Amino acid sequence: MLEAHFTELLEGYEVDSNLIEELWSEIITNYTKSNRHYHNLEHLEDLINQLTQVKVKIDNWQVLLFTLFYHDIIYKSTKKDNEEKSARLASNRMRQINAKESDIQLCYNQIIATKSHDASRNSDTNYFTDADLSILGREQKEYKAYCQKIRKEYSIYPNFLY
Repeated sequence: MLEAHFTELLEGYEVDSNLIEELWSEIITNYTKSNRHYHNLEHLEDLINQLTQVKVKIDNWQVLLFTLFYHDIIYKSTKKDNEEKSARLASNRMRQINAKESDIQLCYNQIIATKSHDASRNSDTNYFTDADLSILGREQKEYKAYCQKIRKEYSIYPNFLY
């Protein structure tokens, strides 16, 4: 399902199929790294399922999809600049497909918003950050599984620091 959404998104920009495959491969490679227990393809699937439910309320679905696919593409639990690096990579990839500069900036801003999850003036950004944090309000079983996965991602830190 994720690949179909990604392919459809890029086909809207009349992108060569080889480039689509290359960019999809980059997403797969990053989101399936062995250190990813929560920030992985399952997380993206969850986000797309949630956001699809409110799609009619989203002003710029294409940009939101770019945000979704790239918001955690760079992720190292020991670093504090993951969002900035992810946003820059998203911007570069969007320029490769000749996206509008205003869309690139919006995507960049939405990814940066996932650093603090503060309320935004942009409703699409708020829908995205709410979806990104929605695990915190799930049933106890789901939340507990999330906590265990996040702890694995931060396993480099001893319990007293974590």
